[in-house]
Amino acid sequence: MGLVVLAALAAMVLCSCSTVKQWTGSGPAEGPMDIDVTVFGTMPDGQDVRNYHLRNATGMTADIITYGAIVVALEAPDRDGTMTDIVLGYDNLADYLKETPYFGAIVGRYGNRIGKGKFTLDGVTYTLATNNDENHLHGGLKGFDKVVWDDEPVWRPDGVGVKLTYLSKDGEEGYPGNLQATVIYVLTNKNELRVEYEATTDKATPVNLTHHGYFNLTGGKRDILGHELMLNADKFTPVDAGLIPSGHRVDVTDTPMDFRKATAIGARIDDDYEQLKFGGGYDHNWVLNKNGKIMTPAAKVYEPTTGRVMEVRTTEPGIQFYAGNFLDGTLTGKGGIVYQHRYGFCLETQHFPDSPNKPGFPSTILRPGSKYQTTTVYRFSAK
Repeated sequence: MGLVVLAALAAMVLCSCSTVKQWTGSGPAEGPMDIDVTVFGTMPDGQDVRNYHLRNATGMTADIITYGAIVVALEAPDRDGTMTDIVLGYDNLADYLKETPYFGAIVGRYGNRIGKGKFTLDGVTYTLATNNDENHLHGGLKGFDKVVWDDEPVWRPDGVGVKLTYLSKDGEEGYPGNLQATVIYVLTNKNELRVEYEATTDKATPVNLTHHGYFNLTGGKRDILGHELMLNADKFTPVDAGLIPSGHRVDVTDTPMDFRKATAIGARIDDDYEQLKFGGGYDHNWVLNKNGKIMTPAAKVYEPTTGRVMEVRTTEPGIQFYAGNFLDGTLTGKGGIVYQHRYGFCLETQHFPDSPNKPGFPSTILRPGSKYQTTTVYRFSAK
């Protein structure tokens, strides 16, 4: 029955510009799972941007749009069971088109920075678009966060979601190869937002996709400095003033970078420590404690006033923790909330920044005949 319903829903999504609502089945918990598809807005070229409103069997919801594969809303329960939107973003497409620091988007073809916008692969030097001073950041001037993805609904016994696909053509933003990218978001009945990435190419190319969600487990009532963070990492990759890694791995012991035990984000963020000065606080890659590509714990965040907990698991070797240092009160988001300094944090699972120029880092090169495949899970609970 689920496959029949899914096929019908897919057909309606592809042909309709109005609201499409489809009950896709019941989960093992107390309620039905639902996918509700609406038009979020229209691009300047007339292309509709669709919003997938996902509801799992416990009542948790997520809203994901086809522009930028952006998670525009994610409601999670507090210790009293009250659902609140815990991600930063905008109420309308126009604001996403106007100005956004990658709120909730999938960034690529290469998430994070590539130094001086250049790399050499198989004896050929490639020059990328530079959009972060002299460096290349999050895919360039028009990365994956600024395109409309193809879409279809996803129904699974344990959750509902959306499959998003995008063909990045050879030469786009300077990258070699036609890259076929797929991202599947699934809101599971375990209150997880599961993000599955796949990509194939017809020419060797760097690939490093990640979800750039900004979280605030208070629901935007205050900054994130009181959130308690644990990172499963003994080392981090230090950077220069342009936030480009040196290529080394440094032990976090006796530094403000040590989050092996849960610590308030604001406890040491303004310490007199050179690495914190470069980005105005935390904006670094941590080397996760793991071997191989197995799914392992990466991070855990607890917000004391609401009891909300977010756990991150990933197959990736690294995680970028960014504390919203560049938010400055000039952006007004959903519900009229002004996003002040450090009003959201990011935990971007990834390969390391500037890996194409750092032979000692895990490789990010995808070759024809191979498949890029990685998964990250954000799980929410309360205590």
